[in-house]
Amino acid sequence: MLRVSTRTVYETGTTQLSSLQAQIARTQQQLSTNRRILSPSDDPIASARALEVTQSQSINTQYATNRQNARTSLSQVELALQGTTSLIQDVQTLAVNAGNGSLTQADRESIATELEGRLQDLLGLANTSDGAGSYLFSGFKSTTQPFTLTATGAQYHGDQGQRELQVGSSRKVPISDSGSSVFESNPTGNGYFETAPNAGNAARGGSGIISSGTVADATLLTGHNYAINFAVANGSTTYTVTDTTTGLPVTAAPVAFQEGQQITFDGLAFDIKGQPADGDQFTIAPSQRQSVFTTLTNLLGALRTPATGAAGVAQLTNSLKSASDNLNNSLDNVLSVRASIGSRLKEMDYLDSTGDDLNIQYASTLSQLQDLDTVAAISEFSQQQFTLEAAQKSFKTLTGLSLFNFIG
Repeated sequence: MLRVSTRTVYETGTTQLSSLQAQIARTQQQLSTNRRILSPSDDPIASARALEVTQSQSINTQYATNRQNARTSLSQVELALQGTTSLIQDVQTLAVNAGNGSLTQADRESIATELEGRLQDLLGLANTSDGAGSYLFSGFKSTTQPFTLTATGAQYHGDQGQRELQVGSSRKVPISDSGSSVFESNPTGNGYFETAPNAGNAARGGSGIISSGTVADATLLTGHNYAINFAVANGSTTYTVTDTTTGLPVTAAPVAFQEGQQITFDGLAFDIKGQPADGDQFTIAPSQRQSVFTTLTNLLGALRTPATGAAGVAQLTNSLKSASDNLNNSLDNVLSVRASIGSRLKEMDYLDSTGDDLNIQYASTLSQLQDLDTVAAISEFSQQQFTLEAAQKSFKTLTGLSLFNFIG
């Protein structure tokens, strides 16, 4: 017959009660947190997987924050470029007004004074800061002021860098554009070549005005420099064309000049109006890159140069034509950068949508791994309560047995 000591009865009973109380406490904690896993030991595999998903969720949240920061930076750049667009359009209007033949030199001086204000406004836009000590258009040199005015335009002190932010697992987006690419990378002329009068034409009394020209045949373009030289003899005006890059003549013999008639060679087409003087020269050169500050400075100089006589008017007209071409190119460049910024902002919207979908997926996965089956847990809690109450009653009854109860 097995004999059980009183000590064993108490130790066994209290151990069982403690175990049951621990189980019911754990279930109660699961219900209060709505979590199936309270410690990694509850389900090591699910816990490890939940940690990976939580880390991915945190990274996705950081990408969302980066996208918001990128959107803020790009919006600031877009606002500055919007102001630049309006300013260049204002300058274009001033340049057109300056070409009015009825204006006096004093009128053009007034336009030049107004243009000086626009030049300062443009400098302010190019040196826009983000309000936190960084300049928008200085590249990686974010604390360096990008531009300072010079006698010929402006000097750029930044670099060519574009600051970037990681906005997705495999996507970095530029959040800035260098001042060089926005304000200095503007092609001159018509974008392929630039026509210009020789500086001495006005002194010779020539009134020739050369057009901007177009590309007649792109396959024939050489990228060379050319000179069109005029000669006037016995009331007849002729010209010759020389390839100054090679030093070879393009025209075999002098060609009779007819005002406004198209001149074509090596894929180029342009015309000259007015009456060139003997010895006048016009040049054609491949388009170069020019700062919009240089364009405005040159325009200022043209407006302040007295336009007297036919030669002076022709000189002014040629200068205004060149300024108009270069302003158009500057505007096109700014609009191109704005289009790029718009596409980046649009990409932020797409990435936000993708990020939101990922967050939903992560939350669903974590719910499957961690969340508690509430109905099952409540049923288990009720069963554990019943079991604990029964154990407590039986323990009370068992520990209440004693031989002294039967001794009379």
